[in-house]
Amino acid sequence: MSKKQYVIFGLGRFGKSVATALAENGCEVLVIDADENSVNEMADVVTYAVKADATETEALKNLGLGNFDVAIIAMGENLEASVMATILVKEVGVPYVLAKAQSDLHGRILKKLGADMVVFPEKETGIRIANSLLVNNLFNTVELPANYNMMELEALPEWIGKSFHELNLRAWLKINVIGIKKKNHLNINPDPEEAIVEGDILILIGKNEVLKKLADMHNKAKILK
Repeated sequence: MSKKQYVIFGLGRFGKSVATALAENGCEVLVIDADENSVNEMADVVTYAVKADATETEALKNLGLGNFDVAIIAMGENLEASVMATILVKEVGVPYVLAKAQSDLHGRILKKLGADMVVFPEKETGIRIANSLLVNNLFNTVELPANYNMMELEALPEWIGKSFHELNLRAWLKINVIGIKKKNHLNINPDPEEAIVEGDILILIGKNEVLKKLADMHNKAKILK
């Protein structure tokens, strides 16, 4: 299976960190930013680095953005550029768009424009830090190794009707189920004999490569529906 192709608009701290992580995992990455120094800094890290203004949509269309699988709009500080880039990638047919927002209003606008996922990196980091401080008197929080991660995954079709005991994901895939969401209710101690139903979302911890394979299986199942 070929690696996914990513285009990232904006080379602030968020955009650079995402671009670097994707490139280090062998993905084809195109980064776009109006600042020449930022572009030059990433030129040897990613596949392609282009100096361009996100508001100059006609020029950007010549980059073949429609061939990319995922677009990441990382220009949360510049509302106009963020909006224009989101409109552009949706127009050219990029299948999945993740956009960074600075505020709830900004996030709602991006959702209205078709962003599949909106993230608030500063807000989410602040919440994680606060939670870490709150629990620090009880125990040290555990940081996952670089090759492990946590992921939410909608139950695969072949899992429907089976219990966690039957699936035995820990033995089969070396992943752990730490919770399950059912209709917006989170259960962090699911019954191993409870049957999984369609729409259940599992919260998993495991190696990056295993989680990626599961995500690919889920995306393929959605396409085949």
